[in-house]
Order: sequence, then structure tokens, then C-alpha cells
Amino acid sequence: MSEAADFAAAVRGTDGAVQLWLRVQPGSKRSHVLGMYGDRLRVSLAAPPVDGKANAALIAWLAELFDLPRAKLRLVSGETSRDKRVEVAAPLALVRTRLEAAHSIG
Repeated sequence: MSEAADFAAAVRGTDGAVQLWLRVQPGSKRSHVLGMYGDRLRVSLAAPPVDGKANAALIAWLAELFDLPRAKLRLVSGETSRDKRVEVAAPLALVRTRLEAAHSIG
């Protein structure tokens, strides 16, 4: 199975309502896409897992990655878990392309 096909399992939805299924590792040196973790996209995050700082940093980092305002992203589930689901109001192709590019750079 190719990496792009793997990403399809973690990036689902339709244009304007994209769901990201993530496994987040807070407390890393930098934020970047690591690859797949089962059916989730594994992301390292340069923020501590303290008082919601990691969640805020995740939304800010994803907004920057997708070049969207933060209001276009919403944490749907996983507020206190490493497994999170984020909804992105953007075209599906844009989200997949930016994540794949971030992974290849990472």
C-alpha cells in the first residue's frame, strides 16, 4: 500500500468538511508530519501537553500548514487524548496535498 493511499485513511470527507484522524505526540522539538500510525496520521507537536496548549498549538500549526484562518479548523474529539479528530473547512485535495508535502519535507 502506498503512502498516499495510507493518508486517505486518515484524511476523509468532502470539500469543505475534511476530517483529519490524528495521533499527536506533544513535546517534540518541532511540529511535523511523521507518517501513519495505524489508520491515523502521526504528528509531532512542538508544544507541551499542558492546559490545552497542545490543542491550541495543533490548530495553529494546521492553520498555517493549510494557509487558512484558525476559525476554519475545529477540534471535534480527543481534547485530552493523543488520538484526535480535527475538522477542516477546506478542499479535500488541498488538505491531502499539503499534508503529503509536509511529510516529504519532515
